Amino acid sequence: MTLRRTSLSANIVQFCRYLRQNGFAVGVEEEAITLQALQFIPNIDPSVFRMALKATLCRSKDQAEQFETLFSNYWKQIEKAVDAKVKDESTAKKPSLPQQASYKSIKAWLHGNRNDETEETASYSFQENLSQKDFSAIPKEEVEELMQIIKALAKRLAAKKSHAYKFSHKINMPDLRQTLRKNLRRGGELMELAYRKPKRNRIKLLLLCDVSKSMELYTAFLIQFMYAFQQVYNRMETFTFGTSLERITPVLKENNFRNALGVLETEKNDWAGGTRIGASLESFVKSYSKKMLDSKTIVIILSDGWDTGDMGLLKKSMEFIQKRAKKIIWLNPLAGFTSYRPDVAGMKTAMPFIDVFASVHNVESLRRLNKWIQ
Repeated sequence: MTLRRTSLSANIVQFCRYLRQNGFAVGVEEEAITLQALQFIPNIDPSVFRMALKATLCRSKDQAEQFETLFSNYWKQIEKAVDAKVKDESTAKKPSLPQQASYKSIKAWLHGNRNDETEETASYSFQENLSQKDFSAIPKEEVEELMQIIKALAKRLAAKKSHAYKFSHKINMPDLRQTLRKNLRRGGELMELAYRKPKRNRIKLLLLCDVSKSMELYTAFLIQFMYAFQQVYNRMETFTFGTSLERITPVLKENNFRNALGVLETEKNDWAGGTRIGASLESFVKSYSKKMLDSKTIVIILSDGWDTGDMGLLKKSMEFIQKRAKKIIWLNPLAGFTSYRPDVAGMKTAMPFIDVFASVHNVESLRRLNKWIQ
């Protein structure tokens, strides 16, 4: 479960991974917030450290109760690992001074002792983190963790869209931020109170995901994102397409992602096959557009644009959807490469009707989706 890591920041990231393995929806943002919080803890006091992690990583009463046991188990194993590592180094050749300092620092911290050594706690580099890796380059042993990160991200984005607030004159829910802002000129005395209420979210999302052979390396991650998003965000419809169009919204309503993915892979026999984007979009226009498309609908198409079908159908369908939808967002996994140019026939045909064209090749690109879904 635990490797012999002697950097406190690396151990915190590994602890977040341990929480994910135990059902916590902890993503990269939570990791970053936790590391940043440690900058404000003097001398990394162990008791304050535990409360800081609990505050940033727990989302419910049940998780807060489970956290105590997980925290204790994890750091006990870390202490054993550090002790073993220090013992090994003492019997082998003498380590360099920075390495010795690192071992001493974390061992002192584990025992609650203060020391004058500076331990770097919030400078963990995310350059090699999973959020930056292209989906197609994820090793098999890291897939499960990446799925958990995507799940946490999707739920956070969906909840943010579902639980927006606006100003209200009714006394039902205090708005602390606006209250403080209104009373700044009074020297901080709270003379006026501001209130808020839930903002009715009228935006509808329509996802069309390419599951053809050329998208095979990205499909599972994108389906996980759609699945997790749809578990929280109700105003959403999801379709897949390859050589034909399939509505998968009911399948994604299943409680278990693996079961849902299994059903999709078994029943949809055109997965990992060819691509006829034009014909698939025409099927959507004919069968679903009347009920699902209006000025409040944001259409998100996940595809690399490789179309083996009729370009005329693609142009006609894209034009129809653009006129009736609020916005068309086209997410292309190949757009994450600096040398990429949308030169294939399908992309060239669709580009005039796209409002936002962006990459969807890693977790970071999925996170940026938030600013366009509004």
